[in-house]
Amino acid sequence: MAQAIQSRGPVTGTAVTTKKRRKFFLLDLYGTAVGKKYAMAISGIMLVGFVLVHMVGNLKMYLGAEDFNHYAEFLRELLVPILPRTVVLWLLRFGLLAAVGVHIHAAMSLTRLNRKARSVKYQSPRDYQVATFASRTMRWTGIIVFLFVFWHLADLTWGFANNVGVDAADGEFVRGDAYGNVVRSFERVPVAVLYIVANIALGTHLFHGVWSLFQSMGWNNPKFKKWRKNIAIAVSTLVVVGNVSFPIAVLAGIVGK
Repeated sequence: MAQAIQSRGPVTGTAVTTKKRRKFFLLDLYGTAVGKKYAMAISGIMLVGFVLVHMVGNLKMYLGAEDFNHYAEFLRELLVPILPRTVVLWLLRFGLLAAVGVHIHAAMSLTRLNRKARSVKYQSPRDYQVATFASRTMRWTGIIVFLFVFWHLADLTWGFANNVGVDAADGEFVRGDAYGNVVRSFERVPVAVLYIVANIALGTHLFHGVWSLFQSMGWNNPKFKKWRKNIAIAVSTLVVVGNVSFPIAVLAGIVGK
């Protein structure tokens, strides 16, 4: 019995491959060292802007309790009645939290990349000495500031640390009385010293951060080198002097209940 000959289709030399899905271009960019530097610089600009605005707003403390509490209430009332009360404030907080997360992750990733690229340590102490104190301590000042932020929130936002070491007769944390809470906090000498030390660390971190972000963003023309340094000094000095003045003013009796 003759078997039927089955016909087969034409044979091609092209192999069937599965098409890989391309990543979102920002994720592709972030996967590179250049992308991480951009992310670190942009998130750094956001955080520097917040620190400056936060310090300037807190200067209303020198105008008295009414003005300072009015400013604190103004932040809670942003875009009311378009949006419910405190919604914009919480959106800003989440945005800052995201910026902090990106900043830390980019910094850690760049550190790992640099270590892989430089498998052999520097052989000369001169290579270490050319780096400034601010650049050599960026990791530690960053950690100090990061931990301080949690204390700051616990002290003046959440409130449970505001009562530590305070006599019952002196009152407790009162939501809505921002001025009284700040004064009560800075009347404790250890807390005032903590704020001063943390802000010096913040200023050191800001100096090198502002200086290096110009290079990360490609704004490092030699003609602007002097301006880069002056801007870094100005920003860090303004923030440190402004923030450190608050606990000193309370301890000196310039600001009080």
